[in-house]
Amino acid sequence: MEVVPAWAPAAGFTLLPHAGGFLGSNITKREIPTWYQTLQKPSWCPPNWVFAPVWGTLYTSMGYGSYLVWKELGGFNEKSVVPLGLYAGNLALNWAWTPIFFGAHKMGWGLVTLLLTTGTATATAASWYNINKTAAYLMVPYLAWLSLASALNYQIWKDNRNKK
Repeated sequence: MEVVPAWAPAAGFTLLPHAGGFLGSNITKREIPTWYQTLQKPSWCPPNWVFAPVWGTLYTSMGYGSYLVWKELGGFNEKSVVPLGLYAGNLALNWAWTPIFFGAHKMGWGLVTLLLTTGTATATAASWYNINKTAAYLMVPYLAWLSLASALNYQIWKDNRNKK
């Protein structure tokens, strides 16, 4: 008798990144109309409505990529420690950014967190490449968005660091 349906791991891995995004969205929703609205932002800053669908798409693709790696390596085992451990570290950093930037209003520390997130995402994609190329390629849009997010975070920090 099969205890876990065959589709459950794929769904679980794909949805996992959304958990931190959902929790962070509560902080973001509270801070956008109060604190974030008052910040000077560059002309190339995407409108606020863009962020939720972009992050939803990115979380889904990277989550599915992690499932592909997990499946290819036969689950949680010695072979999966590094590629899935890097991914777990990346998710933790990704989820930490919102409480740091939006919750604590620490724009400089937010930038540091984003740069570390980008580094771990790059290492994750590189470690996945020889395991499952599709999984690695699913990280490319995330890496591109992290580059934009880092540039945006830097510009906001630079233009507002003297603001109380």
